[in-house]
Amino acid sequence: MKRFSLIILIILLKNCLLAQTDLELKFDSPASHFTQSIPLGNGRLGAMVFGNPNHERIVLNEKSMWSGGVEDPNRQDAYKYLPEIQKLLKEERNKEAQELLQQHFVSAGKGSGYGNGADVKFGCYQILSDLFINWRDTSSVIAGYKRTLQIDKALAITEWKRNDINYKEEVWVSAPQQVIIIRLSADKTNALNFDLALTRKPARQVAGERAIFSSSGNSITMKGQLNGGDGDAGIVFAAYAKAIAPKGKVTAFNNRLKIEGDKECVIIIGAGTDLNWPYVEKRGAAPLPIAMKEVNEASKLSSSILLQNNIKNFQSFFNRCSIKFTAAENDSIKNMSTAQRLIRFANGNSDMNLPALYFNFGRYLLISSSRPGGLPANLQGLWAEEYQTPWNGDYHLNINVQMNYWPAEVTNLADCHLPLINFTEQLVKPGEKTARAYYNAKGWVAHVISNPWKFTAPGEGADWGSTLTGGAWLCEHLWQHYIFNPDKKYLEKIYPVLKGAVQFYTSILITDPKTGWLVTAPSNSPENTYITADGYHGQTTMGATMDMQIGRELLSNAINGASILGVDKNWSDSLSKIKLRLAPDQISPTTGGIQEWIRDYKEAEPHHRHVSQLYGLYPYDEINNETPELKNAAEKTLLRRGDEGTGWSRAWKVNFWARLGDGNHALKMLKGLLQPAFGEKNISMNKGAGTYPNLFCAHPPFQIDGNFGGTAGIAEILLQSNGKNNGIRFLPALSTDKDWQSGKITGMCTRKGFEVSFDWENGKLKNAIILSKNGNNCFVQLPEGLQIYDAHNKRIHNTGSGNGMVQFSTVKGNSYFIK
Repeated sequence: MKRFSLIILIILLKNCLLAQTDLELKFDSPASHFTQSIPLGNGRLGAMVFGNPNHERIVLNEKSMWSGGVEDPNRQDAYKYLPEIQKLLKEERNKEAQELLQQHFVSAGKGSGYGNGADVKFGCYQILSDLFINWRDTSSVIAGYKRTLQIDKALAITEWKRNDINYKEEVWVSAPQQVIIIRLSADKTNALNFDLALTRKPARQVAGERAIFSSSGNSITMKGQLNGGDGDAGIVFAAYAKAIAPKGKVTAFNNRLKIEGDKECVIIIGAGTDLNWPYVEKRGAAPLPIAMKEVNEASKLSSSILLQNNIKNFQSFFNRCSIKFTAAENDSIKNMSTAQRLIRFANGNSDMNLPALYFNFGRYLLISSSRPGGLPANLQGLWAEEYQTPWNGDYHLNINVQMNYWPAEVTNLADCHLPLINFTEQLVKPGEKTARAYYNAKGWVAHVISNPWKFTAPGEGADWGSTLTGGAWLCEHLWQHYIFNPDKKYLEKIYPVLKGAVQFYTSILITDPKTGWLVTAPSNSPENTYITADGYHGQTTMGATMDMQIGRELLSNAINGASILGVDKNWSDSLSKIKLRLAPDQISPTTGGIQEWIRDYKEAEPHHRHVSQLYGLYPYDEINNETPELKNAAEKTLLRRGDEGTGWSRAWKVNFWARLGDGNHALKMLKGLLQPAFGEKNISMNKGAGTYPNLFCAHPPFQIDGNFGGTAGIAEILLQSNGKNNGIRFLPALSTDKDWQSGKITGMCTRKGFEVSFDWENGKLKNAIILSKNGNNCFVQLPEGLQIYDAHNKRIHNTGSGNGMVQFSTVKGNSYFIK
C-alpha cells in the first residue's frame, strides 16, 4: 500500500513539473533586446523585465502615454468631390478616381505622419520611462542565472548567485493597487547595494519627451509633458517611485536613490497622465498626486500581501479557461528555455505543450493589456520601448485591433473585450462628422486608423487610407459580445451604434452599371494592389469583396437586433431588400479563388499578407459548409496566397484553415507562426516573421495582434460555434498529429451563451459538460455513441437538425453532460 502511494505521489509530482511547460516562459540569460524581455501589465500599467543582474533595465509603460491631441482631421468640402469620384469609378477610370481621391479625399493636415506621428496632431503611443537598477558589484562572476515568467501568477522572477549569495528579483504589476512592484532579496545580510534611477531620453529638437527628475528621501519623482502637435502642449505625465528597505539605508542623490545593506528592498512605482479617457476634449486630474497616493497606500501593505492580492486578482480572469494536451512529453523540455523550445519545435521535434503555452500566453497578454474602463490594447498591447513606436502603436481598423480581441469571448475573457466595445461607442460622434464631411451621409464612419483622440477621417494616403468599413468591422465585435452573452439591456445599448453604422453604409451605396449590384464607392481591399488591363497599378475601386461581406454581416446583425428588440420594423424590412442587392461573393474565373475586387483584376502581389476577401470565412461565416462552392474557392485562395506572410497574417490563416476543417493545414500555419524570429531588428513586412524569444509575435517588428490571432486559432481548431443556429462542434479541425490526439479543455465559451469543458482521446470526444448561462436552446454536433444527460443522470430528449446536429432545451444555470 505504501509503495502504491509512493508511486502515485511520484506521478503527481512529475505531472506538476511537466505542467509548468505550458505555464512558464524561461530564459537562461538576461535580455539583450526588447523581444527577449518579460512583459507584465494590469491593463493600464506595463513593465518589461530584462533581468540583468549588473545593470537591470525595466521598461515602464502607461497606456495613455500618447503625444498629439484632439483635432478636426476632416476636409469639410470633401463630399463635393464624391459624385465625380463615383462617376469615374463607374466608368472604370480608376486611376483618375484615385488621383482625385488623393487630392481631396484624404485627411486634413498631416494625418498619421505616414506612421511617424509623434510630432503631429495624430500623435503616437510611447514609452513612459526606463527604470535602471545598477548594482555596485559588477565584476564578480554570476552563476545559476535563471529568469522566468510564471504566467498563472503574472510574476517575473530573476535569480542568480554572486559571491555565494543567492539573489532574487520579483516583479509584478498590481491591478488592485495600480502600481508596479519590484521585490529584491538576498539570502545574506548587507547584500543589496545598488543605485535606482528613472530616465527618459534627452529632449529632441521639438517640444516632446520633456521630463524633469528629482529625488528626495526614499523616492524619485518624474514629471513631464508630451508634444501636442502643431506647437501645442500635450498630455502631462508623471511617475513616482519609492524604495523601502527597513534594515538598510536609502539615500537620495543626483535625482537617483542609493540603496545600501539589506536582505530585502521593495520598490513601488505609480504613474499616470492627465489624458481623460473617454472625455479627451478636457484634461483630467494632475497625475502626480494620484501616483503618489497609490504608491503610499500600497507601501502600507507587506510585499507578501501585495503579491497575494495581485495573484488573486489575475487568477480571477486567467483560471476561467485552460487547455491541456495529455500525450506523453519529453522530460528534457522542462529544462529548456522558451527560445530553445521554439528552435527545437521548428526543427520538427515534438513539443505538445508549446501550443498550450502559446494559448496561455495569449490569454495572459489580453488580461494584462485590456481591462474594463481603460483604452483597448493597441498594436503593441501596451508594451513599447520607443518614443516613436512603429506605425504610431495606434489602432489599425482594417484587421489589427480587431484581431487583438478575437480570443476574448471564446476563451472566457468577455470583460476584457469591453475596452474595444466602449472605444467603438466613442467613435460614433466624431464618425458622424466625418460621414458628413466626406460623404454627406447619415450615420457614422471610421476608416483605417484611430487613436485615443478618436480619429475617424481617412488616412493621408489614398492608396491605403480610404477603407471605409473600419467602423463597421468594429461593430462586429459589439454583436459578437452579444451573441456570446445574450443580454437584452446590452443589445439596447449597442443597437444605436449598429444602426448608425448601417445608416452610413446604406447611404453611400451606388449601383454598379455593369451588374446592377449595390456597391461601396470609393472602396479598396486593405493595403493590396490590383493591375488593370492597361497595366495601371491601383488600389481604389468600388465594391471590394471585403466591403460587401462586412456590409452583409452589419445589415444582418442590425436586422436581427431590431427583431429581438421589437423596433424599426419598416427600416429593418428595407435592409433585407438592400442586402439582397449587395454585390455577392464571386469566384474568379482566372484563379478559381474568391475574387478580391468587383472585377477580376490581375494581382500585383499574389502572396499579399492581407487575405481580405476571406473575411466571409473568418471572422464572419457566410462561407461555410452550406456554401460548398465558395468554401472550395476559399481553399484555392489560401493555397494561392501561400503559407508565408507576416506574423499576424499567419495567425489569420490558422483561423481560416480551422474554419475549413483542415486541422493539418491549420497546425502547419501555427508552426509557421511559431517559427523562431530571432535577431531581426529592421522593420520589414516580408522578412523575419514568426515568434520572438519571449513569444511576442514578429510582424516584424513586434506587433501583438499575431499573439491574439494565434490564440484564437488554437481555440478555433478545438471548438467552433459559428454557422446555422450557432451549433457547438467539438474538435472540428483537429490535426492528425499525435500530440493533438488527447487533451482536456475547461471553461471555453460558445455563441448563444454556453460554457463548455471537455476531454478527448485518440482524436475523439470522450465527454463534455455544457453550462447554460442564459437558458437558450442548445444545438450541438453529437458524435456517434454519445448521449446527453442532465445533472441527475437522466437522458435529455433531443431532436435532430441535420449533419449530426441535435437540439435540446436548457435551463439557465444548469449543466448538461455528454458521455
